Amino acid sequence: MTPWVERWLPAAARPYAMLARLHKPDAIWLYAWPCLWSIAMAAEKAEVPDMKMMALFGFGSVFLRGAACTVNDLLDRDIDKKVERTKSRPLASGALTPAQGFYFLVFQVLLWIGFLLQLNRHSLIMGTSWLVPFFSYPLMKRLTQWPQAFLGFTVSCGVFLGSSAVKGSLDYTALLPMYFAGICWTLVYDTIYAHQDKKDDFNAGVKSTAITFGDNTKYWLTGFGAACISSLALTGYNAHLAWPYYPFLAAAAGHLAWQVSTVDLSDKSDCNNKFVSNKWFGALIFGGILCGVLAS
Repeated sequence: MTPWVERWLPAAARPYAMLARLHKPDAIWLYAWPCLWSIAMAAEKAEVPDMKMMALFGFGSVFLRGAACTVNDLLDRDIDKKVERTKSRPLASGALTPAQGFYFLVFQVLLWIGFLLQLNRHSLIMGTSWLVPFFSYPLMKRLTQWPQAFLGFTVSCGVFLGSSAVKGSLDYTALLPMYFAGICWTLVYDTIYAHQDKKDDFNAGVKSTAITFGDNTKYWLTGFGAACISSLALTGYNAHLAWPYYPFLAAAAGHLAWQVSTVDLSDKSDCNNKFVSNKWFGALIFGGILCGVLAS
């Protein structure tokens, strides 16, 4: 638990904050960036993005990530008890009951719907439907060796919601390669994250790409990283982004290369640090899109 949770929240509220992972805010960026990328790209040429919309999506990402974590912990509470890193989570440890977790989930979903009501009708329908794959993700760890791919399919849908909220329509020539890039990016960072728990997950019968790839993980991550950067280059070309986009993209490619080449997959702390660092990858892509639009 981080000091701000202990310092600012009453004792009764702390387990709920932990259930929503508010004590680990860095990962919120991983939900927000795909949305913010497409909002920036949807701006008129040589104009700044809709700042109100970006702030709105920032808050929305907090609600969605919290709800997703709550569903995950509700469905995985028995598994979490068997994993060293997760056994202290509120539902696994008994700090909260499943009923309390469910009521908190309903509260967060209502916050998410309140966020969606600020958007146009098309985005409201899309954003409500988006809850289905988010709530299905924990089941994928039981059904497929590639749950990280399903997470990528899910989180990356933010590129469509962000663009729809601004334009009310979708430019698939630019958004589809961005969506595919988001999937590949998720496979990189969440596979690294999953290596923290690979032994406990294997013993608990939980599936992940960390277990599937095994000793070949870095080869897989290199391929996904290359596919991610290539798809983002195609996004820039199809969206007619100006030249400043590409130096930022090169810097982001360097960041991914640094992650994959230096991560110690047997060191839980290093895996977590590399995972958290992906907020800066997202920031580089956002900066590139912003400059590419402004210079157009």
